[in-house]
Formats: sequence, C-alpha cells, structure tokens
Amino acid sequence: MRPKLLSVLTLFTSSGTLICCVLPMVIATIAGGASIGTLLTLFPWLIPLSMHKGWIFMFSGILIAISGYITFRKSREVACDTNSGEEGCEITGRFNKRMFYLSSFIFLIGGFVSYLLAPLMNLFN
Repeated sequence: MRPKLLSVLTLFTSSGTLICCVLPMVIATIAGGASIGTLLTLFPWLIPLSMHKGWIFMFSGILIAISGYITFRKSREVACDTNSGEEGCEITGRFNKRMFYLSSFIFLIGGFVSYLLAPLMNLFN
C-alpha cells in the first residue's frame, strides 16, 4: 500500500472514532440528553456504529501503527532521484508525518472521551 494512501486511510478511520464516540458525548454534555435523541433520529447509523466502537478503535489503532511504521522506518532504498534537485521526497515525507500526527491526535482524543472521560468524571464528582 502506498504511504500517502495509508496516511489518508488512517486519518479517515481515526475520524470515524470521533464521529461514533466523541460527537454524541460532546453534544450530550453541551446541550443535554434531548439533543442526543434528535441526533440519533437524524443519523440512526450512529447507534450501530457506537455499539461496535471497540472494533472501530482496534482497526483504527492498527492502521495508525502500520502508518507510523511505514512513515518512520529506515529505508535502504531511495524512492526519488536525489540528483535531480526535486523536493518530491521531502514533501511526501512531510505530508505523511503530518497525517500520522493528526491521525494519532484524533485517535487519542477519541479514546480519551470514549473510555476515560466518564470514569474520571465519576471519580471526581
């Protein structure tokens, strides 16, 4: 799989963790429980998506780990011609690193809100 495609795929799957788990919790916190009823009426596919959040997080985490390995591994082969003076390798490398960091950040936010926020609120409440 190409590293750029894998980076976009990891960003897509980590964003899925935000949609399934973080969005309903943030809306419930800000607007209350009635807003969740409206949200689930408008987007009924959020219910089965939230029911399988463990699988979504696992799949997303695996893709992010593979993306990190591909992005940061030491390669013995050079993908671009370094004598031509083009910056294609550097631009692609920067893009992949930015996408990896963004995907990891989104994944961590989703994991925190989905698995740690409620127990912490109960602990300090």
